[in-house]
Amino acid sequence: PSMRVRGDPRCMPMAITISAPSALRGVSVPLRALIRAALAHEGLRPGEVAVVLTDDAALRALNREWRGIDRATDVLSFSYDEAGPGETMRRLAPDAARSKQVNGDLVISLDRMRDQAKRYRVSEGRELARLAIHGALHLAGLDHQRLAERRHMRARENAVLRLVATQVAELDRRL
Repeated sequence: PSMRVRGDPRCMPMAITISAPSALRGVSVPLRALIRAALAHEGLRPGEVAVVLTDDAALRALNREWRGIDRATDVLSFSYDEAGPGETMRRLAPDAARSKQVNGDLVISLDRMRDQAKRYRVSEGRELARLAIHGALHLAGLDHQRLAERRHMRARENAVLRLVATQVAELDRRL
């Protein structure tokens, strides 16, 4: 067995970074826990994951650029292991496949989160949790293009939500 030395990228701690408006800095800890829980539920763990909490204008611009859809959306996921628009999935590097790490960006619209919380009659914390989980599941490879996929993804979201009541309560306190 080989020894791993300090500075070896396989030994480096992986990070979930959160970029949020200053008034919401307290949501970082529960969001990190939610993303870890969602990935763990799929047998994965976070590598480098960046979460950006922003507004509809930013999501609309990203949606237009990357998906060709000129409207805001609630959450976008960008896997570091995927190819560009219209290309096929890249093969994971052997170390990434072996470690079952997920790397990517999640961008969440706080405007959509607030509107959807009202529409679905849930707390803002619960809706933010659902969006973070949904985005993490996309990074894990789940999709919802077909009805069966939508049902499967919603079931996975709900299963994770049942496990993270403490984090949802913490988000509610912070929002």
